[in-house]
Amino acid sequence: MLADTPVAVAPLRRAVSTLVQFVCAALVAALVAAVGLFAFDRVQWPAFNSSNVTQAVTTVMQFAALAVLGLSIYLLRRRRWVTGARVLSWAALSGLVTATLGMPLAATRLYLHGISVDQEFRTQFLTRLTDSAALRDMNYADLPSFYPAGWFWIGGRVANLLGMDGWEAFKPYAIGSLAVAAVVALVLWSELVRSDLAVLAATATTLVVLAYGSPEPYGAVIAVLVAPALVLAWGGFLPATRGGRGRQGWGAVVGTGLFLGLAATFYTLYLGIAAFAVTVMAVVAAYLAHRATGSWRAVLPALVRLVVMASIAVLVALIVWAPFVFDVLGGNPPSESGTATHYLPDAGARLPLPMFHMSLIGLLSLLGTVWLVGRASSSHRAQALGLGVIAVYLWYLASMASTAVGNTLLAFRLEVILLVLLAAAGAFAFVDFSRWISLATSENPRVRRVLVAVGALGALAFAQNIPQVLAGEITVAYTDTDGAGERADQRPAGAASYYAEVDDVLLSQLGGERDDHVVLTADTSFLAYYPYFGFQALTSHYANPLAEFSARAAAIEEWSELSSPGELLAAWEELPWRAPDAVVFRQGAEGYTLRLAEDVYPNDPNVRRYTVTFPKELFDDPRFTVTEVGPFVVVTATGERA
Repeated sequence: MLADTPVAVAPLRRAVSTLVQFVCAALVAALVAAVGLFAFDRVQWPAFNSSNVTQAVTTVMQFAALAVLGLSIYLLRRRRWVTGARVLSWAALSGLVTATLGMPLAATRLYLHGISVDQEFRTQFLTRLTDSAALRDMNYADLPSFYPAGWFWIGGRVANLLGMDGWEAFKPYAIGSLAVAAVVALVLWSELVRSDLAVLAATATTLVVLAYGSPEPYGAVIAVLVAPALVLAWGGFLPATRGGRGRQGWGAVVGTGLFLGLAATFYTLYLGIAAFAVTVMAVVAAYLAHRATGSWRAVLPALVRLVVMASIAVLVALIVWAPFVFDVLGGNPPSESGTATHYLPDAGARLPLPMFHMSLIGLLSLLGTVWLVGRASSSHRAQALGLGVIAVYLWYLASMASTAVGNTLLAFRLEVILLVLLAAAGAFAFVDFSRWISLATSENPRVRRVLVAVGALGALAFAQNIPQVLAGEITVAYTDTDGAGERADQRPAGAASYYAEVDDVLLSQLGGERDDHVVLTADTSFLAYYPYFGFQALTSHYANPLAEFSARAAAIEEWSELSSPGELLAAWEELPWRAPDAVVFRQGAEGYTLRLAEDVYPNDPNVRRYTVTFPKELFDDPRFTVTEVGPFVVVTATGERA
């Protein structure tokens, strides 16, 4: 496929062999993650934020996993027990993921960042798709999903099969899916480079994703695949760089299309950067073909391959996007553009230059940068990764430029992609530089041993520091109140400990199933634990553009100013959306309160919280049932509304 790949075999036979490896590797990773997480759960561990015990055990496990990875690299390089060495590498890499994330979180049932902020809507989506396999919106009734449902749908089906609640399945599923993605990336690397180099590159990129991308697990599983996918994509364009029309590289074209489709079903932003990078590759390939032949007709092969990739990606993407697309095409266009891209933190206002940071990731990025520039004309891998890096920086510049027209491209979330690409390049750079140093010293075995030791210790130093990089996210997982009403750090639980009672009130007074009802509440984490539909989302940034977030917020404020229960019920009857069947308020000094949010971009923070207060008299009517539950007031519309 590429000039520096293993010897090719018959295309069909190779495709089948690769597919078998993908399946076997995924099964091994899933088994290792399941066994590891089950074992962690059998022991009563202290909380990570109040003890160093879990950090110590994590380090021991990481050392063991890295040692086994080192053994597999040695065996693969020596071509001894190749099959066994591959299985060892799959098990060790998935074990590294499981230990690095699972052990620090062993004493909590929540994942990184608990149930706070963005993790709240992610948990809500997983809860929705655990309750039903239908591609429904995570929050709003009668709307198709706008957020890519791929990762959440699979997780929901797994949770449903195991009889787990969505919130409870989030942590093990997130860790398990990351373990599977890491070994799938390893198998893909193995199809592109020597097996020992594949293990090295996969380990480096996996560690980077664990450190900087794991809080978003559905994005992390794509991030860990980006580097080999771009190398694969460039392999698909290489025949076209000379205006070639042969079949060479078509397997890579199909594989790239499948990857882009997978990204579209998991994480839209990562699809965007991957598709942009592939488009940059097509433009470069077309330019090289024109330069080589002097004919503009020579650019056609590159464009054809790009169109084929895009066509495959669209077909795969429709698996989860079809309901939303058909709804829009059927005459229900978005009434507002949404505010998902209205966020500009400091990290999005400047170009990331990790190669100049005084840290291990900075050193690895610097090595990778030097290698990308130095090998740009001689290595297809360097060309592919280098074009990916260029695409990321172009995206950053475009994002910063778009702020002038009131928008962004959320470039700050691509820093992990940049680090992954530079880490892959850094791994290859370390091997090349080590080879050059060894040759310069007449292949002195002591020099080789020193280089191996430095590389191994560097990997261990980076790995054991990952829990500290994630310390804030881990702490929130212990301090948030989980769906069972408990805090893992054994401190007094928060208001969420009353959610079970609120749920009992709603079920007893409304009847039916939870997803039969719409609940208006500002405590939207309740909807992350129980699959009621919400009348309003947490913020506009993740609200479905078909839901008319701003109009709903205005309606809620208008209701608070009404003077009688009859007026309120009449207003609900006239709504263009399904009216609330219940409202979960907080107790306030002057009435019942809801704390809502509005977009205030370009300010940072980009969300302003404000409180709407409803007079108690508004619900003094037989058609309403008012129940106090701890700090909450549950109002259900249980009588005739008309």
